[in-house]
Amino acid sequence: MEIVSQQLLKYGMDATLVRYLSIVITIILIMIFCIIANFITKKVVIRMITKIVNNTKFHWDNVLLERRVFHKLSHIVPAIIIYYFASTFPSFQHLIEKGAMVYLVIMGLIVINSSLNAMNDIYQTYEVSKTKPIKGYIQVIKIIVITFGIILVIANLMGKSPLLLLSGIGALSAVFMLVFRDSLLGLVAGIQLSTNDMVQVGDWIEMSKYGANGDIIDISLNTVKVQNFDKTITMIPSYALISDSFINWRGMQSSGGRRIKRSLNVDVNSIVFCTEEMISSFKNIHHLSDYIPLREREITEYNNKNKINKSNPVNGRALTNIGVFRAYISNYLRNHSGINQEMTLMVRQLAPTEHGLPIEIYAFTNDVAWAVYETVQADIFDHLFAIAPEFGIQVFQNPSGNDLKKFTNI
Repeated sequence: MEIVSQQLLKYGMDATLVRYLSIVITIILIMIFCIIANFITKKVVIRMITKIVNNTKFHWDNVLLERRVFHKLSHIVPAIIIYYFASTFPSFQHLIEKGAMVYLVIMGLIVINSSLNAMNDIYQTYEVSKTKPIKGYIQVIKIIVITFGIILVIANLMGKSPLLLLSGIGALSAVFMLVFRDSLLGLVAGIQLSTNDMVQVGDWIEMSKYGANGDIIDISLNTVKVQNFDKTITMIPSYALISDSFINWRGMQSSGGRRIKRSLNVDVNSIVFCTEEMISSFKNIHHLSDYIPLREREITEYNNKNKINKSNPVNGRALTNIGVFRAYISNYLRNHSGINQEMTLMVRQLAPTEHGLPIEIYAFTNDVAWAVYETVQADIFDHLFAIAPEFGIQVFQNPSGNDLKKFTNI
């Protein structure tokens, strides 16, 4: 500024006017320097960096470019120039230096934030990110960095040592615990979820308490984002997955089979011993052609061995239509193309209820896709409902309006 003042005085200008005019000209020159430096940084240096990055075979530098880390670094240059020229204004030097330092700290925080985001983006390109996400840890680092940045800004404005402010944080620990309660709980939950491999991005989870039933699309410090099957989004607190129960269907998805566990209720009044005509008819059914002769031989051998009087069907052993029906279902499932034959497969009776005798199918499809699973399950029960009368079996249902109408017409 002295050089500018001397040049103006040579032109014979008034000293008071020179003093104010030199300040204005100096400010304008500093602004021009900042604009030129910023222009050179963005239009020359950044373009050179962009060209180099695009020509490399690495991916991580492209992520830094996409997150504009280098562009944000360019904003530091004008602040350095202003800080350097602060001595030009002795009366305001201290204030200018403080302002420049505050700006440098803020821009440093912005650059660190973008760099951490880029780090997470780079990590997500690896397969391990699906099982071990680091987004929660990065958010913790952001909180710590921003906290220290705010302390540095306050300390700079107050003209005090940052250590003095840090020593006072202990007294405010209870306040910090209250303010960052969710973040702290989320951090602990995130560590437990990751260490115990409880959830991963892409897992199908079900948590009725929060109305969640769908795939995990994001795991962060405080929340787990679930996209439900109706395309709505449910946000679950991370610590809720530790404190509350939920269902993770990952085991089913990785097993290659999805369980069918559904019952068909049989009217107990339709259960009878098989007659000769029924047995003869059953022998013509494809899935019973081997079963009926085998069972007949076993029953005949048992009754002959024990000298059973067959004049009464109560004596000895005999085939029942419900037993043959169960055998048919079992053989039908073992020959069904949609059923996984390597996993548990059984047809069992449950305890009779007021709704009849439940015949439960317990099996697994060989495809875990929802639509395929529902199609296979429906195909099986469509067939069973249609075939039950062939065995003299009546499927139970409560009387409908049509049933009562028929009754009144009798």
